[in-house]
Amino acid sequence: MRNERDFRKSFRRSRHENGKRCRRYCLGWGIAACILAAVFSLCLGNIRFSPMELPGILRGDAGNVNRSILLYARLPRTLASLFAGAGLAVSGAVLQNVLANRLASPGIIGVNAGAGLGVTLCCGLGVLSGFWVSVSAFAGSLAGILLIFLFSCRFQASRTTVILSGVALNSILNAVCESLTVLNTDLAMLSIDFRVGGFSAVSFTRLLPAAGLIGMGLILLLTMCNELDVLTLGDETAQGVGLKVGRYRMLFLMLAALLAGAAVSFAGLLGFVGLIVPHFVRRFTGNESGKLLPMCALSGAGFVTLCDLASRLLFAPYELPVGILMSVIGGPVFLFLLVRSKGGHGFGNS
Repeated sequence: MRNERDFRKSFRRSRHENGKRCRRYCLGWGIAACILAAVFSLCLGNIRFSPMELPGILRGDAGNVNRSILLYARLPRTLASLFAGAGLAVSGAVLQNVLANRLASPGIIGVNAGAGLGVTLCCGLGVLSGFWVSVSAFAGSLAGILLIFLFSCRFQASRTTVILSGVALNSILNAVCESLTVLNTDLAMLSIDFRVGGFSAVSFTRLLPAAGLIGMGLILLLTMCNELDVLTLGDETAQGVGLKVGRYRMLFLMLAALLAGAAVSFAGLLGFVGLIVPHFVRRFTGNESGKLLPMCALSGAGFVTLCDLASRLLFAPYELPVGILMSVIGGPVFLFLLVRSKGGHGFGNS
């Protein structure tokens, strides 16, 4: 008996150590991939720089033109793609856990569209950048989440029905945005770039307030991974261990709305990031939030940055909006997951 107990203890200890080693390994590779994607984004374009030239260009050794390109065009664009990818990917992972539906994501269930409506209303009032644009986007995204949540609770909707109702909410909110742009012609030019999604017009003035909100939301979520894991076990189990289910569910929904709304405020309506990235990351980390959320942040940041780089280079000297590229990638993935869900395999019944 003693040998058997010793064997079990050593086996658990070994599995725990292997899990920690695998986690450090994945995080290390994720950080390295993000850094590499950021360096490529800074260096490649119509005018190309060597990575070794970047410090000298920032100091002004290579001339004012190159420094201006790097400092006022590529640097805010790269930072914007990193923050937007991290925020949307983590928001999608949190929504999937809280709503118990692996098909949920900010771009599908109306969260991004709600944020877009908030930004459109804010811009219609004459505020085109800054903190209040981010606040408006957060309010709109939170309203979208609450509508879907209340609908699912009121009618006890199935998981697929929740997704389809989110698609319907997307259409309604987008129609409202279209109506506003028709009635207010000053919003028309703004809405074209915003609805497609992209980083070509990002500036530090638009980015910094939203980046601060995204950073705050990520830090809060990473400190509450245990509560998120307990919440995903189900209401009865969570209440049994003393978790205040309603309070924490609302808190997590608000943080998911904060991340998605802040990202939409400067990136526009980027779709499918919150669906593709968590689905991919779960294959390596499982559902444990302490592993899932950091890897989603790193993977989402790297994925969006590489997509933005590809959108700049594929048709150079012309630029394809990155939102179009993501829709081309994400649409087939969403259909594949929806078919699997309806067929009784995988995510819909997990």
